Amino acid sequence: MLLSATPPPGPRPAQEVRLFEEAARRRGLTPPRTHPTASITWLGPAASNPALAYRVGGDPAHLAESRRWIEAAVRLPHWGRAHMPDHDLDAGWLLHHLALALKWIGDDLPDGVRALLRYKLLLQGRRMYEFAVASEGRWWSSSYWQNHNWICYAGLATAGYVLGKEEWTERARDNLGTVLDLMPQDGSHAEGVVYWRYGVPFLAVHLDLLQEAEGIDWWDRGGFMSHTFRYRLHQTAPGFAFNVDHGDCHDRRSGHSAGLYYRLGARYGIPEAQWMGDLASGDLLWQEAAESGVRPGILPEAYLEYLWYDPSVPAARPTETRAFFPDLGLLAARTGWDDDATLVSFKASPGGGHRAWETAEKHRVERGWETLNQGHHHPDSGSFVLVSQGAFLAVDEGYSNRKRAAHHNLLLVDGQGYADEDRYHVYRDIPYERQARQRDVLVSPDCGWAHATAEIAAMYDPALGVRRLDRTLVFTPSGQLVLLDLAEAETPREWTFLLQTDRPTEALPDGSRLIRSGAASARVRQFAPADGRVVCEVTEVVANPTSSTPELSLTRTLHTLRSTTARSTDGLFLTAIVPDTGTDALEVPCAPGRGVTFGTESVLLSPVARRIRTDCVRADAAAVLLTSGGAPYVVAATRLELDGAVLLDVPEPYTGKVG
Repeated sequence: MLLSATPPPGPRPAQEVRLFEEAARRRGLTPPRTHPTASITWLGPAASNPALAYRVGGDPAHLAESRRWIEAAVRLPHWGRAHMPDHDLDAGWLLHHLALALKWIGDDLPDGVRALLRYKLLLQGRRMYEFAVASEGRWWSSSYWQNHNWICYAGLATAGYVLGKEEWTERARDNLGTVLDLMPQDGSHAEGVVYWRYGVPFLAVHLDLLQEAEGIDWWDRGGFMSHTFRYRLHQTAPGFAFNVDHGDCHDRRSGHSAGLYYRLGARYGIPEAQWMGDLASGDLLWQEAAESGVRPGILPEAYLEYLWYDPSVPAARPTETRAFFPDLGLLAARTGWDDDATLVSFKASPGGGHRAWETAEKHRVERGWETLNQGHHHPDSGSFVLVSQGAFLAVDEGYSNRKRAAHHNLLLVDGQGYADEDRYHVYRDIPYERQARQRDVLVSPDCGWAHATAEIAAMYDPALGVRRLDRTLVFTPSGQLVLLDLAEAETPREWTFLLQTDRPTEALPDGSRLIRSGAASARVRQFAPADGRVVCEVTEVVANPTSSTPELSLTRTLHTLRSTTARSTDGLFLTAIVPDTGTDALEVPCAPGRGVTFGTESVLLSPVARRIRTDCVRADAAAVLLTSGGAPYVVAATRLELDGAVLLDVPEPYTGKVG
């Protein structure tokens, strides 16, 4: 598709309009004569989109426009200025786009321009190739789970195929095979949604090039590509415009790639991906372009939308409301997809996810290589994001350079977050054993329950003597949230519960707190501890989201609700967060165990002892989840007796619907 500029058969009027508009968008701009201080990645698509438009429509104005930007790019002595000139993203982007421009319109360029473009691609490709060889085992050359690796090798491969440089394409192909073999099969991505939409399109680009140039079909190799749309889908906020911002996310808008949606939809027959592509390139396009903090952004992807759109693929609005991605320990649950629906996203895993963590340790031991670059990962295992009524209520920090657990919806021990935090590469050089994980996961699409327990004790400084720090999160069918945090330490500690919001929470007369965000709201009711010290503070998070512009500094303000216990070897927080549905939460007398009821929905928890006793329920289980008039659900249960009737009695723990 890409090399031959040949899309799937059939009409594509909307994609053609997009292509022609993008081809003409920069006509009023003067190309730079010297290298700007910021990134020049945008120069690539400024040349390739009009080049494809000329191939499609034959308008000489598009040819002239492409030539303008080609000449601007090739006269720069280096591609990239502030960070790794010639050896990183600027060079990767320009190699890809300018090589395609040469392939598409080279015969129609003046001889001198064509020769200069070819020479520049040879020069820059050699620089990139030699750096990749020399730096193997360090940085992006072998950072298999990182967007820099995918983009730089895809750029090198594009230039290699166009120029006939087999040593480039062979090295890039070998790297791509390793990446596909090592990426998580569930399709999740630890760098977060923003870097998913920035980097994964280049994996699709490389697969497209490989199939067209060499006849090698690796689209199903490893499983990541066939499942990754589902990961992206479930990190979409209700209403589809915004994204959940786990990991490094410049903002909540920079999430869509219509071209990638189309390619995944066509390759794997995913109607929801086709539908999302239509939405992203239609109703959401200009807001995404205007408000996204990632450049070049969505508009320059017009060439991918045109070449990857397959009109034969049916489109269908998403309906699935529950998902769990085991590699990243990511649980996502929602009440629906409309603007006012409620969504929670809850994660816990080792740095980079289980597969990357395990494999990188082998690389370190067996080869002495550092292959897991963790600059975009956060100390956020056990944290969650809550969206409801069209607004973010419990929020994440987004992008940061000095990453801290205190910036997330997490827990502190004696005021301390994760060990070795407060730096950019927050997981670098930490012990292999320092891992978080999820257990006791229930995802029930038929009736709407979701449950998981995050084990995060290993993430704290061993000197604190934390023996247990488990967070259980339950999302009810109507969108209520219950959190049970259980902590144990060798010596008495202060335990602090953190809740991050965009505006200060408000104290209510009954002791609960109110979260407001625009017209949206939620009530936070903490049943335990009874004597916690509660304060609301301002937390400022400073970041520079791009190494290409060192002087750029962004500050985001969070409002942090802190609830701190008295010093004790045991800590317990029982918290309910109720979106503004007119429902309130009440504690259920439960000994042993802890319980919360919302009237028609009740949550009974005992994640450690696994014994629950109330007036109506006797269970040996981590959780019993009840809905009026519906069948009960249990987690890790061996016995359930409800109103005197034994509904479950089994030798091995069972999770799911009873009856």
